[in-house]
Amino acid sequence: MTEPLWGLPDPDSHAEFYQDVAAKRFFAWLIDTVFILLITAVIVPFTAFTALFFLPALVLGVSLIYRTVSIARHSATPGMRIVSIEFRTHRGETFDTATALLHTVGYLVSMSMVFPQVISIVLMLTSRRRQGLTDMLLGTAAVNKAARF
Repeated sequence: MTEPLWGLPDPDSHAEFYQDVAAKRFFAWLIDTVFILLITAVIVPFTAFTALFFLPALVLGVSLIYRTVSIARHSATPGMRIVSIEFRTHRGETFDTATALLHTVGYLVSMSMVFPQVISIVLMLTSRRRQGLTDMLLGTAAVNKAARF
């Protein structure tokens, strides 16, 4: 228990938990982006199209709520569930609401600037547990899980 991430599967002895996670996270991100844009498109007419004047803020708000709620409920976004990955804390537990919110805010901050996003992508491709920058800061990781329908 001297390792700070003792609850996560060991990447050496249980590599299957991290196999293809970076690629799966990319495809999950694409799926979630489409869902977020569709939700935003549904909301716009209900604002008498005035939301078009603050569309980036609306997309940001929808993304924050979509990601936080779905990660808090299932420890994964709908896109992540489709590709069979989920988040785990350093104790190996699913995310609670506070962790989901912190992870989502970290994600949105890193997405808003090029340098943190590049660092996050490089970390996902090179770190032992395929963790992004926000994952590293929070001690979390995305892992493969059995598909459930």
